[in-house]
Amino acid sequence: MKKIFKRLIILALVMVIALGIFVFVINYKVVKYARRYMLSENAVDKYNYDAAVVLGASVKKDKTPSLMLQDRLDKAVVLYTNGVVKKVIMTGDHIDDYYNEVNPMKDYAVVKGIDSNNVFLDHYGISTYDSMYRMKEVFSTEKPLIITQDYHLYRAIYIARKLGMDAYGISSNEREYTMQFYYDFRELLARVKDYFKVMKKPTSKYTSSKISLATDGDLTNEKE
Repeated sequence: MKKIFKRLIILALVMVIALGIFVFVINYKVVKYARRYMLSENAVDKYNYDAAVVLGASVKKDKTPSLMLQDRLDKAVVLYTNGVVKKVIMTGDHIDDYYNEVNPMKDYAVVKGIDSNNVFLDHYGISTYDSMYRMKEVFSTEKPLIITQDYHLYRAIYIARKLGMDAYGISSNEREYTMQFYYDFRELLARVKDYFKVMKKPTSKYTSSKISLATDGDLTNEKE
């Protein structure tokens, strides 16, 4: 009985180690691939982008951005003010009437100086994959500049490029964030999930009609 128990323990350890190696290898591939498309402050103005794409994050109860989201938005404001981008797309979770990331994102950016008509809202960016899929299929962006923190940016760029966009990214890391260990751990698994997801390129279940960036961004303030 003891021998069987020891064998089971050894088998379990081998499986855990094998799983860890598997997760590590996938993450290494995603990060290595995406890193070459992450731009520094000094290099971000070398390309012409269709739009800056700000990925959503949590919003406080008073409908103001969390610190993590605020840093993403502040980065977009700087890029817009400096003429690096002319359009900004806010993509995040607004799946129901009880939670809304994107309208507070726009409100914050407009107060900071971005023209309201140049800010477009994607209300159905429920996941990073959905956001990137909709950038391609709904907003017809071919060359987006993605804005989010480092840990998230690798996966966003990877997804966007595997979906056929000439995507670049710039980090919005400006401080130490609470629960960063949790975000980092969750991201390890999310990269594995999306690594395989982009192989099949499934249609996002959150579909809508095409939105032209040549129109008034205020037309996207409300969900379809």
